[in-house]
Amino acid sequence: VNGMEIYSMKIDSKVTSRFAHNVITSQVVNCGNVSKEVFFDVELPKTAFITNFSMTIDGVTYPGTIKEKEAAKKQYEKAVSRGQTAGLVKASGRKTEKFTVSVNIKAASKVTFELTYEELLKRQFGKYEMFIKVKPKQLVKDFEIEVNIFEPQGIAELEAEGTFITNELQNTIKKTFSGKKGHISFKPTLDQQRTCVNCSQTVLDGDFTVRYDVKRTTPDNLQIVNGYFVHFFAPTNLPKLSKNIIFVLDTSGSMYGREMEQTKEAMLKILDDIKEDDFFNFILFDSEISTWKETLIKATPENLDEARKFVRHISAQGMTNLHGGLMRGIDILNAAHEENLVPKRSASIIIMLTDGQPNVGISNTQEIEKAVKKAIDGKYTLYNLGFGSGVDYGFLERMALDNKGLARRIYPDSDTALQLQGFYDEVSNPMLIDVELNYPENEISDLTTNSFKHFYDGSEIVVAGRFVDSNQNHLSVDVRGEGANEALSYTTQQGAEQTAQAFQEQQYIFGEYIERLWAYLTIEQLLEKRITATGEEKENLTAQALALSLMYKFVTPLTSMVVTKPEENDNEEGIADKPTEVLNMYLKNLLSNPGICVVYAKLLLIVKLISIKPSFITKSYGQTSPLYHTYASPPTWYTSVDGDPHFIIAVPQKKDAICFNINESPGMILNLINDPVTGITVNGELIGDKRANSDAKIQNSYFGKLGIANKHLDVKLTVTPETITIQNGDEKTGFTWLDSVSLQQAGLTLIINRKKNLMLSMDSGASFVVVLHQVWKKHPFHQDFLGLYTLKSDKLSEQTHGLLGQFFQPIDFTILEIHPGSDPKKPDATMIVKNNELTVTRGWQKDYRRDPKHGVDIPCWFVHDNGAGLIDGVHTDYIVSSLF
Repeated sequence: VNGMEIYSMKIDSKVTSRFAHNVITSQVVNCGNVSKEVFFDVELPKTAFITNFSMTIDGVTYPGTIKEKEAAKKQYEKAVSRGQTAGLVKASGRKTEKFTVSVNIKAASKVTFELTYEELLKRQFGKYEMFIKVKPKQLVKDFEIEVNIFEPQGIAELEAEGTFITNELQNTIKKTFSGKKGHISFKPTLDQQRTCVNCSQTVLDGDFTVRYDVKRTTPDNLQIVNGYFVHFFAPTNLPKLSKNIIFVLDTSGSMYGREMEQTKEAMLKILDDIKEDDFFNFILFDSEISTWKETLIKATPENLDEARKFVRHISAQGMTNLHGGLMRGIDILNAAHEENLVPKRSASIIIMLTDGQPNVGISNTQEIEKAVKKAIDGKYTLYNLGFGSGVDYGFLERMALDNKGLARRIYPDSDTALQLQGFYDEVSNPMLIDVELNYPENEISDLTTNSFKHFYDGSEIVVAGRFVDSNQNHLSVDVRGEGANEALSYTTQQGAEQTAQAFQEQQYIFGEYIERLWAYLTIEQLLEKRITATGEEKENLTAQALALSLMYKFVTPLTSMVVTKPEENDNEEGIADKPTEVLNMYLKNLLSNPGICVVYAKLLLIVKLISIKPSFITKSYGQTSPLYHTYASPPTWYTSVDGDPHFIIAVPQKKDAICFNINESPGMILNLINDPVTGITVNGELIGDKRANSDAKIQNSYFGKLGIANKHLDVKLTVTPETITIQNGDEKTGFTWLDSVSLQQAGLTLIINRKKNLMLSMDSGASFVVVLHQVWKKHPFHQDFLGLYTLKSDKLSEQTHGLLGQFFQPIDFTILEIHPGSDPKKPDATMIVKNNELTVTRGWQKDYRRDPKHGVDIPCWFVHDNGAGLIDGVHTDYIVSSLF
């Protein structure tokens, strides 16, 4: 592609006792006659830790080194200050995060990239799963995936599949397993990779997934190697426990439309799976709290039918009393246990789904966390599902971890209902409660978590530890748990000689695998505990996790990988980070030095890394593109929405802008700004033309009504092309666009410039301009409409969201491969933003803030398809039920 050839790409995976060691190697040659930049682009599972990376250029290897984050940052910033770095980063997907590194290579030169990462494969639905993201973006002469598995218990089943596998490619997947060993290889020829006989495009684009399970003659498997042990616990053939499940569902106005319909679809499917021995109930929370029944109800066929009718009639309205909903659910569970309405041996679970943040009742998240933890008191498990990007995920995660559960993001998409149902399936079959695996205290140090509220069918509990005496070669374990009919209680033991015998016949061990498994699991759990810890406890957890990350060379949220490539005089440096869930990752723009023919790329790698998507983008240097320009001293413009409706996102640090349109039906109301901290919300209602224009491919729509509210001031401003109304509590004040007004009232300032615009300032400092567009009254199609401009968006909080509000925090992007588009005056390009590669078009939109009649042309990169890939989620996620 563009003179850059990937002539070899190999993915080598060794799995020993569930612990996977993966090495990705890519070899590229510059077949052109000028220097070019090549990107090594890999997606990895979120649960993995990178352990090594290196680049070999013309026989010289440049390794990465792992350092404490602050030390790496200082080293990187020192290089930046010398003008020597540029670089990149892409954000995470659902299950993966992207690692990207770039380097400039000379004509006819070769580069080899090698990336190593490790992860502990988790068992779900009775199988371990490892997936590899495959996307080379070109035909590769020597492409191979090889997976070798060794399990001392023996392999019971092994399968491999790819989302891109055609009938012809099916035979290229070679799979064998016998006894303790399993092997999978996938090595398509050049012709087999083609999308058609003479095509130059590759069919390799998607997920390659390996699944397997082990033989189980006993519930336990203990392995001891060189002073460390791992204990796998997964009993089978146990009777299932009945469960008591409370669904606490957000039915506030923001759930209106697609989100609510998908939630109801998922709930109806879940009701089909609830067993007759289970007990359940629904709690709905918006401004008020409502319940289906006052107590837990047994899942009889009659009750399930009644529940389905209830679910079908759920509607969305009002605000978000999250605290009230959870407390009602806990009260119902408490009453059921106190009154013996449910079996003594049963699993009690709360599943809470929300798409927003608490804003009614108790809205302080710390107070909610404390109240919920006190009310649950360790008796039940809480699972929090965060729908979309408007949630405070950190809050949901802390609250779930505090109550022996977990948080999960639910992504607004066509498969949302399947995501919800899939999560339920994971927790729908509890087999044991209050499981404890006890080891001799005087023999073991540094033990990972060994008590678990629930054990679910098809899963596995893993505990690892270090012996006090590194020469110890045996271990006994007491296992305790509560089953459906009786208590589980027994002792198991294992000697190191048994483990050694199991491993004599295999050749897949990589280093001290049990020690690394212990370190991986310990770091993972320390980081999880750190989420809910405070003060000295958090400092101690951080110190322990950091020390282990450095000792075992893992890129974790506390460490960074420094990548250095020596040049003729100085070094170029970049860092790779493993960010947390809440870290906004972004792709730094590549810096080039005009006038120098060859400029080496330097890197900033900020990632949490993980599946395998090697891909390459090339870019030639040597001339400045004439196809577009930015302003050296750009005119002042603001993030705004105007016209049909055209959104302009200012990116001042790049002296540039991004724009997109939203095509939606008249009557729809869109959330533009929502700040839960300042209480400011802006929604806009669309209007259409007076009648449909048969010559237009897409019918016009505009904002015909804006609602600006500040709940802290109890103020609402309604703006139409005819009137402006302020409501403060029960008092209303009205104006028309024929008025000239300067007014201060209830913490806001309103200035109306007759028949032009109005300016609204809040006491928080946030300011908005609403522009009036008046058209000829006898125009056959168009009618008057409004535009909205934000003047001081920095006065709103970091939690601000909405179609406009999500861009009030800095956004970064990279433009690559500018080339002529269908319109000679508007070139196309590839934009890398928010982990997405988008095709964008250079154009311009009008800013009417100062000149409502003619406006000012603002050059921008236009994102197609309703801002897909730029906005969080999809545009229909921002449809709300009312103006306030």
